[in-house]
Amino acid sequence: MDEKTAELRDIFMETTDSDTVTETQSESPGSLTDQQEDVSDRLRTLIERMAEQYDFETALEIDDLITVLRGFHNGEDDETIAATLDCEPATVRQARLDLHLVREAERDAPFEFDRLRQLLAEDASLEARAAELDVSVETARRYSEVAAADRRSTRANDRFRDEFAELLTDADLTNRLAADAHEDGLQEATEDMETDVSF
Repeated sequence: MDEKTAELRDIFMETTDSDTVTETQSESPGSLTDQQEDVSDRLRTLIERMAEQYDFETALEIDDLITVLRGFHNGEDDETIAATLDCEPATVRQARLDLHLVREAERDAPFEFDRLRQLLAEDASLEARAAELDVSVETARRYSEVAAADRRSTRANDRFRDEFAELLTDADLTNRLAADAHEDGLQEATEDMETDVSF
């Protein structure tokens, strides 16, 4: 114990009439790994609940769907996520739509997207949608898949999509804060070392 610490201990004992300066330590809140596992468990539960409620077309396993979720919220495109999973980008796209995850660009249609939504609500056939929108059947199919995913999400009050975003955004924020704190700690330690050096 150095002289400064001894002085502080004496002042503390005088002002508090206490014989001890040992503070009871609270239980550790857990590591980042624990928090990440907790997020994965909650994501898994949400996906299982969705799978019970909706007919998933994707053949990906739950762990792969979690990878899709994380990639999507990290701003990765379907090709990048597909490379991670060693599958086709179309497989990732289908998984995303099953999970109510639509990219804003996917709504940029060569026709009025709200009109497509209306046609879906009217149960118009795919061919009728294509004719009404003056596009090919394949184009109508692709945009209809997006509109249908939006409709499923809306009917669920966007609950699943919002919970995924909240979980993954919080986890990402926690990781960033921890990394920043680590860097700040290293910087302070380095500064102290430089201050103590005498030339």
